[in-house]
Amino acid sequence: MALKRNDSAASAVLYMALELSKSKWKVGFECGAKRRTVNVEGGSVLGLQEALAGAKKKFGLGEAVVVRSCYEAGRDGFWLHRLLESWGVSNLVVDPASIEVSRRARRSKTDRVDLETLLSKLRQHHGGERVWKVVRVPDPEAEAGRHLHREVERLKKERGALVSRIKGVLFAQGIRVERVDLKDWARRVAQFRSFDGQALASDLQGELERAGSRLRLVEEQIKELEREQDRRVQEAAHAGGAMAMVEQLRRLKSIGRVAAWVFVMEFFGWREFRNAKQVGALAGLTGTPYASGQINREQGISKAGNRRVRALAVEIAWLWLRYQPDSALSRWFFERFGGTGKRHRRVGIVALARKLLVALWRYLETGMVPEGATLKAAI
Repeated sequence: MALKRNDSAASAVLYMALELSKSKWKVGFECGAKRRTVNVEGGSVLGLQEALAGAKKKFGLGEAVVVRSCYEAGRDGFWLHRLLESWGVSNLVVDPASIEVSRRARRSKTDRVDLETLLSKLRQHHGGERVWKVVRVPDPEAEAGRHLHREVERLKKERGALVSRIKGVLFAQGIRVERVDLKDWARRVAQFRSFDGQALASDLQGELERAGSRLRLVEEQIKELEREQDRRVQEAAHAGGAMAMVEQLRRLKSIGRVAAWVFVMEFFGWREFRNAKQVGALAGLTGTPYASGQINREQGISKAGNRRVRALAVEIAWLWLRYQPDSALSRWFFERFGGTGKRHRRVGIVALARKLLVALWRYLETGMVPEGATLKAAI
């Protein structure tokens, strides 16, 4: 009997699910028919370690027991995944939008209910069922590569907000400016005159000067980061890896530094695609048909993939038509959508964006330039 108990303990699997929040983590354990729920202070590595050790002891499991865990992708990112993997835990980061819920009636929504759902789905997943979508976790280098262009994106949004604020303040005084020129800004603010020819109030001038100072700082930071991008590409382009892929994309007309960098860091640099369908699906550019009985209609693209890549792909598709008019992709678009109205051309540009992403993937994988496309003479 002792041998049987040892064999059973050796073959047991401990399932663990985490429901994460800022102040508290709710951790659920399950082994066979036994269940245990523990509250851990949010972000406490020691607390989580003690909870895992306590569950093993409670269930009579050895230290070498197989532990399988999961948590939903969110604000905590991937550091917790890497921590669990370093402990020997087989962890999954799950897309929360892919977890099915009952629509029959109002459903209870608590951390405990969500935790029980995660544990149930985790068992089903390891049993071979397709119950959710697992997020691919980038390696630390690939994740770090996304910070630079995302910071530039945030700074550009901040710049736009500051420019709009300055124009709005001036507009309310009857002053219209086409662009905000920060050269000798304090003097220009003092020279502004309202609708009645009077100088702006001192508080208003102070607000404009402070907004101009913040705008100048943001613009300097944007230029600094863009120079850093160029420096990294120049230094590492010949060493292979992501920077070489950026340089390779920049050789194509219609694709500049920003587009090449985002395509590689968000998409091609660390993702592994097996076919063209996966490329389109990850960008959210695949169709979503609705067919039931006599009803058969198209609901538009799924928009389930990387929003940055999807938006950029559509933008580059318009530029591709302008700078690569003799390419096979451009000829396809003009033949099919050239004589149609604006609405059909907008539909067509999405299809072109999907085809273009596939062509760029093949270009990076095999070096095959898209048919009819031309390269830049020099960068």
